[in-house]
Amino acid sequence: MILKKLKYTTLALLITSAAFAGNKDRSGQSGAGELLLNPWARSSGLFGLNCANVSGIEAMKCNIAGLAKTTKSEIGVAHTRYLSGTGMSINNVGIAQNLGDVGVLGVNIMSFGFGEIPITTEDSPEGGIGDYKPTFLNFSVGLGHTFSKNMTAGLNVTYVNEAISNIKASALGFDAGVQYTNGKRDNFHIGITLRNVGTNLRFSGDGFSFNGTSPDFAKELTTQSRSEKFSLPSQLNIATAYDFYLDEPKGAAGPESVETMPKHRLSAMVSFISNAYNSDWIGVGAEYAYQEKVMLRAAYRYESKIGDKEENSTFYTGLSAGVTVQTKVSSKENAPKLSIDYGYKPTRIANGVHVIGLRINLGNAKSE
Repeated sequence: MILKKLKYTTLALLITSAAFAGNKDRSGQSGAGELLLNPWARSSGLFGLNCANVSGIEAMKCNIAGLAKTTKSEIGVAHTRYLSGTGMSINNVGIAQNLGDVGVLGVNIMSFGFGEIPITTEDSPEGGIGDYKPTFLNFSVGLGHTFSKNMTAGLNVTYVNEAISNIKASALGFDAGVQYTNGKRDNFHIGITLRNVGTNLRFSGDGFSFNGTSPDFAKELTTQSRSEKFSLPSQLNIATAYDFYLDEPKGAAGPESVETMPKHRLSAMVSFISNAYNSDWIGVGAEYAYQEKVMLRAAYRYESKIGDKEENSTFYTGLSAGVTVQTKVSSKENAPKLSIDYGYKPTRIANGVHVIGLRINLGNAKSE
């Protein structure tokens, strides 16, 4: 029954994706590009290719279905030095709370900072008349629900706001996703998510008004121009992952062998991402964990002509890497877990993208 539900859900998402087939020639028709940025360090270290096995609050920016795997409560903050050296940054905070049979409720706030930008006008093209600070704010609320031992799903809504002092725009984006797990240790994962489908973005405000004259040139009038609409950068992500336990006893069977967790885990993942307004992406990644206390990860995401210095359309090189150190705050069995995460993506310009995060998981150790 669960497999049938998964099959129909997958089919529905694939049919929907026909309207979002990757097309780089449409890139100028979309806005709110920050919706494609993942502000969490773990996912950044895998270039967002962990759609199949992401869990907790990070799932709100990757595959909302993974939010349902939060066992109790989780709180996290992250800071990104975006294109380090340019002054751009991302601050992100998220919280998730398990509500029992209802599911897991999550809230995520992401703010993009550009630093101070000089004001220039036709009369003062060199600036020198002050600075301004653009405000990009994304506020998300999501719900993840566990339908069975093997299947989770979720829905997420994001309020997008972009503004400067005299121009602003806002929109609503919706995400939906499913995750399916199976295997002796739930080590086989499939994830599908459709993200950023929503209302159009249109800028408005006093910044679009200018002084003109009436048709008979008798008096001066204030004229308001209109901006064109922008669509949200919709995308479909289909991914799979498999956890290899390197020290799994050969021939082990029975409940005792499952309860005794191996020390070494190697997770391999593959992801295909279809972008409605950009080239499609495909990538592979891997994460090694020792006793779930120290984790190392790396990934490579490919898109058309990414290796061509003259014709590539991205400043990313395609590589990413990251590390996590995780420990309990005390020796108690159900003590909270504290995680420090770091992710890095090298770029052709500036000094790369650096992400550092701190997370506290209040989940029960046995349930995890």
